[in-house]
Amino acid sequence: MLSRPDPPKPAIVPLPETLAQGLRSAGWLAGLPALALIWASATLYAAPRIAEGLAAEGAAIVSGTATATGEPWLRLAASGRDLVAAGEAPDVAERATILSRLAALEGPRRIVSEVGIVETATPFQWAAIRTGTNQIALEGSRPVEIGRRALEARITGAVNPGTSLDDTARAARGAPPDFASAAAFLAARLSGLAKGGRAALSDTVLSLSGEALDVPAYEALRAALSDPPEGFSIGRVEILPPKVAAYRFAVEKSARGIVLDGFAPSAADRESALRAATEAAAGGTVEDRLLAARGLDPAIEPKRLIAFAFKLAELIQSGQVAFVDGAISVTGDAIDGQALPDAEALMRDGRPAGVAAGRVALTARPLSPYRVAIRRTAESVTLTGHLPDTATRERVLAALRPRLFREPVIDRTRLADGAPADLGEALAAAAPLVTNLADGTVSVSDRTLTLTGESLYREGAARTPDRLAEVLPPGWTGQASVTARDAAERRDPATCRTDFAAALAGADLHFPAGGAVLTPAFYPTLDALAALAKTCPSLRIAVSGPADPAKPPATPAAGPAAGEGAPAAEPIRVADAAKPEAHAKPATPGKPAPAGKETAKGAGQDRGKTEAGKANAAKTDPPKKEPAASGKAAKKPADTSDEPPPDLPRLRAQAVVEYLLQAGARPEQVSAGPDGPAGPVVFALLP
Repeated sequence: MLSRPDPPKPAIVPLPETLAQGLRSAGWLAGLPALALIWASATLYAAPRIAEGLAAEGAAIVSGTATATGEPWLRLAASGRDLVAAGEAPDVAERATILSRLAALEGPRRIVSEVGIVETATPFQWAAIRTGTNQIALEGSRPVEIGRRALEARITGAVNPGTSLDDTARAARGAPPDFASAAAFLAARLSGLAKGGRAALSDTVLSLSGEALDVPAYEALRAALSDPPEGFSIGRVEILPPKVAAYRFAVEKSARGIVLDGFAPSAADRESALRAATEAAAGGTVEDRLLAARGLDPAIEPKRLIAFAFKLAELIQSGQVAFVDGAISVTGDAIDGQALPDAEALMRDGRPAGVAAGRVALTARPLSPYRVAIRRTAESVTLTGHLPDTATRERVLAALRPRLFREPVIDRTRLADGAPADLGEALAAAAPLVTNLADGTVSVSDRTLTLTGESLYREGAARTPDRLAEVLPPGWTGQASVTARDAAERRDPATCRTDFAAALAGADLHFPAGGAVLTPAFYPTLDALAALAKTCPSLRIAVSGPADPAKPPATPAAGPAAGEGAPAAEPIRVADAAKPEAHAKPATPGKPAPAGKETAKGAGQDRGKTEAGKANAAKTDPPKKEPAASGKAAKKPADTSDEPPPDLPRLRAQAVVEYLLQAGARPEQVSAGPDGPAGPVVFALLP
């Protein structure tokens, strides 16, 4: 049997010399990882024992610094073989004593002192800052009267469970009363703020800043800040609303009023929307469902978006204007047929920058009820609602304009079918009534007309319901509710006389030559006298009308004998001037036109003669006085002595008396006095 030969042994190849030398040189480094592991293990095992030992050595010293609160003011922490001392010593001597005792300990390598001195903080400031989801840092000053642990426990109870505190606040004197309640109140507000939120106290003023976590948190913060702790006030609040992914804004309109829904980027924008809704509701309800939130495209200006939405809302009786996903749309019932093309044009040409055009889905329905209103304020008269045609519009405007002294007429009406046949007649009849008010509204709904407002005078307010019933066309229903703005009566005669003199101070009231029509220069003084008469029932005023200056010598027939003889021949007694006959000359040619008298009003609002009244007076007074300059006219009074010409001073006095009576003075308070010479009107107080 043949035997198999043994396999050959592998040959050993020697390493190159350079490689062998490198391994021998680095052989000692191979043990370094093991040594590092041994050192780390020893450190991790020994370091806590060293720290515990150092803390145990200083524990007795710490307990010896207990204050009246029961908590020591000294805090010790080990850092390796070093001992770090912190806290606020009551004074310098106490700090030196404690540091000396710590230095005498054998364990610590060195003592690191961070010990301060309790001082008075002015102002006393403290802050809580949210540094993480469950982390709050405290800084500033805390009351020395409250222990650190006690204050931290109060704050921990006010924040979310699991929140840790990093308290670096230093004890100080000068804290406001009930500081702990205010600190807990502020710390609790941080729960609704994102990282970086800050709640601070400066003496008794609380402030808050940061970004709200979400919409409910923002609303909760607003509600909480409206009720701060007793003794504290809210200072600067700079809370950013949360940012939402789907920003929207909507105006819902119905017969009941307006509902606002969606978001507003700021409190100012929200107020802007509320003001616009209140104006658009025209007395209806406004329901605010807006929430504060960011998320509107920065290219869109919020107030422009709100204003545009309400422009579209003006074109609907009921429906919704909505801004969603960057586009605005309008749906519902249009106010009239004209509104459909108006909405299309507004959507095409009036959209704010950055806003896309949505759909316009409007339906034109017959107006029911048919509404129109005249609103009178101190600044203007405004027409709103619908009218059937331009002729009716012009008729109403023509009834308003002559009765206004300086207030502009603003026409915002639109044309639409469906009006009562005699709508123009009813509005023209009611126009003088509303212009005679200091503030008021005539509103029409089909064939029902309602007049509400406030008159400057008690007498005017009492007469309004009867006058409304007289002027309305047949088939109409009228309702009037007008109150008076009369001032409370004042019974002090001495004060009344002083105020009378003050009202006339600087007054220089002249009639136009030959005329007895009041000019606008009379109104402020007469309004003031009428108001004074209403507050002073005991006041008695005599009004003396002036004559015109004497005619030139070239016309002797119209000289002093004609102009001055009449007053001398039949003097006016003050006692007779108060009788009704003294005020009853409606057909006298020189008397102011009735239209002017009807619209006389006080305080710069219910005043003046109408343009028609002025024109009539201009036609009647001067022409009838001028013929007296001729000899033929001078003989006429002698030939017709049973019908003497009007006495100009008396007519002028009567014009002033009638104005004061219209303005609210009582008949027994104002009378015509003796005729006066050429010059201004003269007023006198009677006993």
